[in-house]
Amino acid sequence: MPSPLDPQQLYTPCAFASSPPFASTEELEDLPHIPGQTRAAEAVALALAMAAEGFNLFVMGPPGTGRRSLVLDMVAQAAAGRPVPPDWVYVHNFAQPHKPRAIQLPAGRGRVFKADMQRLVEDLLAAIPAIFESDEYRNRLEEIEQEFAEREHAAFRAVGEQAEREGIALLRTPGGFGLAPVRDGEVLGPEEFDKLPEHEKARIRAAIERLHGELHKVIRQAPQWLREKRERVRELNREFSRLAVEHQIGELKDKYRDLPAVLAHLQAVEQDLIDSAEEFRKPAEAPPQVLGLPLAVAPAFRRYQVNLLVDHGDTRGAPVVEPDHPNHAALVGRVEHIEHLGALVTDFSLIKAGALHQASGGFLVLDAHRLLTQPYAWEGLKRALRARRVRPDSLAQLLSLASTIALEPEPIPLEVKVVLVGERLLYYLLAEFDPDFPELFKVVADFEDELPRTPQSAFEYARLIATLARRERLLPFAAEACARLEEQAARAAGDAERLSTHIEGLLDLMREADFLARQAGEPRVTRAQVQAVVAARERRSGRLRERVQDGILRGTVHIETSGQMTGQVNGLSVIDLGTTRFAHPTRITANVRLGEGEVIDIHREVELGGAIHSKGVMILASFLATRYASSLPLSLTAALTFEQTYGQVEGDSASMAELCALLSALALLPIKQALAVTGSVDQHGHAQAIGAVNEKIEGFYDICARRGLTGEQGVIIPATNVKHLMLREDVVAACAAGRFHVWPVRHVDEAIELLTGVPAGAPDDQGVVPEGTVNYRVAARLIEFSSLRQAYAGHGEGKARRRNRGRT
Repeated sequence: MPSPLDPQQLYTPCAFASSPPFASTEELEDLPHIPGQTRAAEAVALALAMAAEGFNLFVMGPPGTGRRSLVLDMVAQAAAGRPVPPDWVYVHNFAQPHKPRAIQLPAGRGRVFKADMQRLVEDLLAAIPAIFESDEYRNRLEEIEQEFAEREHAAFRAVGEQAEREGIALLRTPGGFGLAPVRDGEVLGPEEFDKLPEHEKARIRAAIERLHGELHKVIRQAPQWLREKRERVRELNREFSRLAVEHQIGELKDKYRDLPAVLAHLQAVEQDLIDSAEEFRKPAEAPPQVLGLPLAVAPAFRRYQVNLLVDHGDTRGAPVVEPDHPNHAALVGRVEHIEHLGALVTDFSLIKAGALHQASGGFLVLDAHRLLTQPYAWEGLKRALRARRVRPDSLAQLLSLASTIALEPEPIPLEVKVVLVGERLLYYLLAEFDPDFPELFKVVADFEDELPRTPQSAFEYARLIATLARRERLLPFAAEACARLEEQAARAAGDAERLSTHIEGLLDLMREADFLARQAGEPRVTRAQVQAVVAARERRSGRLRERVQDGILRGTVHIETSGQMTGQVNGLSVIDLGTTRFAHPTRITANVRLGEGEVIDIHREVELGGAIHSKGVMILASFLATRYASSLPLSLTAALTFEQTYGQVEGDSASMAELCALLSALALLPIKQALAVTGSVDQHGHAQAIGAVNEKIEGFYDICARRGLTGEQGVIIPATNVKHLMLREDVVAACAAGRFHVWPVRHVDEAIELLTGVPAGAPDDQGVVPEGTVNYRVAARLIEFSSLRQAYAGHGEGKARRRNRGRT
């Protein structure tokens, strides 16, 4: 029969707990890395160093392991050694206004270029009206006006002189020009004209007709003269505008002569300024408002402005961008609209940069879950990475939801390293269902949940505590406090040979302990404060646990911790609720009767049993048939259930308890109710490790302790779970005093011996099992069932034969 575990096996203290090599964290140096994450750090370093396409990084692992901190630190180090990327601006496209042009400038010169263009417009708003008010311009304009006035006057004078020679007067009336015969300087009236001889009237009519033709020729020339005049005035305006513009633009061309794209834009601006100088002479139109604030420049002059999309003037090294809300617009940018004269309008100045623009030439760090929950954000990111360029897009335009003016900004080249941080499930789902994902994210950094617990790792853990304490400005931690924190990390990992890498949980524990130490006026944090924090946490989260235990102690839930019962055993169930995990005993019962070899899982029959639990029941049924009925029919029907459970039952950690209850019912041997059992079994009856072994032992201990420890109570666990034990101090103390016990077993035979006090019975060389043992009694009962079944079957066949003979 197995022996109970020694107290030293129930709790493994920190390696330096008895003889610490330091007094407090004040003596320890900072830890330059996160312990246990060497593999992940190598993957991150590879992804950051690789310049080949598609070597973006997916960082996976549970939250709180320091994955984000490590990645950001390594990204910051890589970014510091890289050059500052260029600035990008959008400017008006004078040839195609709906396609704004993108211009690249060296870092810091984008803001200068924007200020220069702003100053250019301001200067021209003053210079151009002034030059058009100059005396030279007025004189030249008057000359043109006078020239065309004289040309018109000369033409009409020539017609008038010709008419005068023929005795006809050219008259100017409010309705236009007219011709009338004259005599002695007086215009002839109709009566006087009628008195003239016929040949004279005919001559006058012919002359008037001819002069009408000449007059019409002159009048038809008037629009052409007007066009010529306007063109002359326009050319004059260009000439004087050029005088004002060339000087201003010339200075800018000299300043940006090393940037061909800027020079080409300045040339287009110069030509447009010369052609549109009249706009500078008009009264300035009031600029529209955005969010109640007026834009800096009126619409007529905004086309000369510069939209500074990306400004790296203050950047040192490559940019590192981490958007908090990575929706589609935040990633690829957007084109805004403003209300003007009752309509929504836009232009290049309303183009806004996205995170991809800001991160180009550097690094973009994204939370995978937030990214994937934003509509079209993931598709927008993939599209930009595949094309290696990014253009601000509006979802409304992409989905054809808006009918406003649309822009097609020139795409900007994209050179960025994307780092996605998320849980493992997201990585595996993307790798399985998104064919683009493996091509775009070729490197994965898998952060460890835990690390091996060794003397060296314990000392590194103490240095990590020292590093966090200094970073968070906490009190120094005594060596005993560091040891307790290290032990709690092992408990969090659920393994005495492993440490949890959940740094956020460690940091929260340290903060609470620091708070208690400061309240007590202590100069450093001690083990007592850490232990108090652990106890306080259990108390704060213990409402539901206490409710469950009260239900057992008051008898509402029937759990026996003394006496003996046949076909009944105490199993152990775990409840996980967020950050709270606890266990409690559950009554498992088994009934057997003559049948056809069926083991009924009642929970499965009513669809309250999960697939893994059903698998465990089928395994124990297979064990039962193989061991006890390999050469004869298994002639029983057995029923197993968890009593007083009304929810889903999942997992196979109760399969050993179920098998023991079934063996007890078959052997008609009572089971000690002072014991609880946990563990799964295979088809050969070997005990297999299960999870939450510490919580299960403590859950049964709490019930026994509140009822009173007798020295007979304890828990049976798989021997392979011994290395996972990190029990509470009170449980260890009770075991050391012999008032509670933990037994490790390797096979169900050992468990049934402990539960019944009867030897399991191992077969000898001839396969004979000693009489009176558990296995003997089970085999005998099954043989009895088989004989009864055969007898009933034979009796039924005899009756059938007699009935058939009677009919013959």
